[in-house]
Amino acid sequence: MIKIEIPNPDVVITKSRQVGEKVEAPLSSVYGFTNYNKIPRDKGGIILFFNAKDELLFVGKARKLRPRVKRHFEDTVSPIKAHRDDIYKIAVLVVDSPMEREIYETYIINTLQAKYNVEKVFYK
Repeated sequence: MIKIEIPNPDVVITKSRQVGEKVEAPLSSVYGFTNYNKIPRDKGGIILFFNAKDELLFVGKARKLRPRVKRHFEDTVSPIKAHRDDIYKIAVLVVDSPMEREIYETYIINTLQAKYNVEKVFYK
Protein backbone atom coordinates (compact mmCIF):
# COMPACT_ATOMS: atom_id res chain seq x y z
CA MET A 1 0.00 0.00 0.00
CA ILE A 2 1.19 3.48 -0.82
CA LYS A 3 1.20 6.00 2.00
CA ILE A 4 0.70 9.64 1.02
CA GLU A 5 0.86 12.53 3.45
CA ILE A 6 -0.46 15.97 2.60
CA PRO A 7 2.41 18.45 3.00
CA ASN A 8 2.00 21.55 5.12
CA PRO A 9 1.23 24.71 3.13
CA ASP A 10 4.21 26.85 2.16
CA VAL A 11 2.10 30.01 1.95
CA VAL A 12 -1.32 30.87 3.41
CA ILE A 13 -3.06 34.13 2.62
CA THR A 14 -6.40 35.23 4.06
CA LYS A 15 -8.96 37.77 3.01
CA SER A 16 -8.37 41.14 4.62
CA ARG A 17 -10.27 44.36 4.77
CA GLN A 18 -8.51 47.69 4.51
CA VAL A 19 -9.27 49.63 7.65
CA GLY A 20 -8.10 52.93 9.00
CA GLU A 21 -7.38 56.20 7.32
CA LYS A 22 -7.35 56.61 3.59
CA VAL A 23 -3.89 56.45 2.11
CA GLU A 24 -2.58 57.96 -1.10
CA ALA A 25 -2.22 54.61 -2.85
CA PRO A 26 -4.62 52.03 -1.47
CA LEU A 27 -3.58 48.41 -1.78
CA SER A 28 -5.08 46.75 -4.80
CA SER A 29 -7.18 43.78 -3.89
CA VAL A 30 -8.95 41.07 -5.76
CA TYR A 31 -11.89 39.74 -3.76
CA GLY A 32 -10.24 41.00 -0.58
CA PHE A 33 -6.83 39.38 -1.08
CA THR A 34 -4.03 41.94 -1.05
CA ASN A 35 -0.91 39.86 -0.46
CA TYR A 36 -0.52 37.81 -3.63
CA ASN A 37 3.18 38.68 -3.61
CA LYS A 38 3.71 35.98 -0.96
CA ILE A 39 2.78 33.30 -3.51
CA PRO A 40 5.75 32.19 -5.64
CA ARG A 41 5.45 33.38 -9.22
CA ASP A 42 7.50 30.80 -11.12
CA LYS A 43 7.02 27.67 -9.02
CA GLY A 44 4.49 24.91 -9.52
CA GLY A 45 2.25 23.42 -6.91
CA ILE A 46 -1.17 22.86 -5.41
CA ILE A 47 -3.72 25.56 -4.54
CA LEU A 48 -6.34 25.02 -1.82
CA PHE A 49 -9.30 27.40 -1.44
CA PHE A 50 -11.09 27.45 1.93
CA ASN A 51 -14.15 29.28 3.26
CA ALA A 52 -14.40 31.11 6.62
CA LYS A 53 -15.43 27.85 8.35
CA ASP A 54 -12.17 26.26 7.12
CA GLU A 55 -14.05 23.91 4.76
CA LEU A 56 -12.16 22.99 1.60
CA LEU A 57 -13.96 24.43 -1.41
CA PHE A 58 -11.63 23.69 -4.33
CA VAL A 59 -8.24 22.15 -5.09
CA GLY A 60 -6.22 23.05 -8.16
CA LYS A 61 -2.72 22.61 -9.50
CA ALA A 62 -0.53 24.94 -11.53
CA ARG A 63 2.86 25.16 -13.22
CA LYS A 64 3.05 28.82 -12.14
CA LEU A 65 1.20 29.44 -8.91
CA ARG A 66 0.64 33.20 -8.60
CA PRO A 67 -0.77 33.77 -12.10
CA ARG A 68 -3.05 30.74 -11.72
CA VAL A 69 -4.46 31.93 -8.40
CA LYS A 70 -5.21 35.33 -9.91
CA ARG A 71 -6.85 33.72 -12.96
CA HIS A 72 -9.25 31.82 -10.70
CA PHE A 73 -10.64 35.22 -9.69
CA GLU A 74 -10.70 36.63 -13.23
CA ASP A 75 -11.70 33.75 -15.55
CA THR A 76 -15.26 33.33 -16.68
CA VAL A 77 -14.69 29.57 -16.94
CA SER A 78 -13.13 28.99 -13.52
CA PRO A 79 -14.90 26.23 -11.54
CA ILE A 80 -15.15 28.57 -8.55
CA LYS A 81 -16.53 31.60 -10.44
CA ALA A 82 -19.90 31.45 -8.65
CA HIS A 83 -18.26 30.98 -5.24
CA ARG A 84 -15.47 33.58 -5.28
CA ASP A 85 -17.03 35.60 -2.46
CA ASP A 86 -17.03 32.50 -0.22
CA ILE A 87 -13.25 32.11 -0.38
CA TYR A 88 -11.61 33.31 2.82
CA LYS A 89 -8.23 31.54 2.80
CA ILE A 90 -5.86 30.33 0.09
CA ALA A 91 -3.18 27.77 0.96
CA VAL A 92 -0.36 27.03 -1.48
CA LEU A 93 1.85 23.94 -1.50
CA VAL A 94 4.98 24.21 -3.65
CA VAL A 95 5.42 20.93 -5.56
CA ASP A 96 7.92 20.98 -8.41
CA SER A 97 7.20 17.62 -10.06
CA PRO A 98 4.18 17.54 -12.41
CA MET A 99 3.54 13.90 -11.53
CA GLU A 100 3.56 14.65 -7.80
CA ARG A 101 1.19 17.60 -8.35
CA GLU A 102 -1.27 15.29 -10.09
CA ILE A 103 -1.07 12.70 -7.30
CA TYR A 104 -1.41 15.25 -4.50
CA GLU A 105 -4.31 17.01 -6.21
CA THR A 106 -6.30 13.80 -6.64
CA TYR A 107 -5.44 12.61 -3.13
CA ILE A 108 -6.42 15.91 -1.47
CA ILE A 109 -9.69 16.17 -3.42
CA ASN A 110 -10.75 12.73 -2.28
CA THR A 111 -9.34 12.75 1.25
CA LEU A 112 -10.58 16.20 2.28
CA GLN A 113 -13.65 16.02 -0.01
CA ALA A 114 -13.33 19.34 -1.81
CA LYS A 115 -16.79 20.80 -2.32
CA TYR A 116 -16.52 22.18 -5.87
CA ASN A 117 -14.15 19.73 -7.55
CA VAL A 118 -16.20 17.61 -9.93
CA GLU A 119 -13.46 15.75 -11.76
CA LYS A 120 -11.15 13.24 -10.06
CA VAL A 121 -13.79 12.54 -7.40
CA PHE A 122 -13.97 8.97 -6.15
CA TYR A 123 -15.78 9.44 -2.81
CA LYS A 124 -19.34 10.02 -4.09
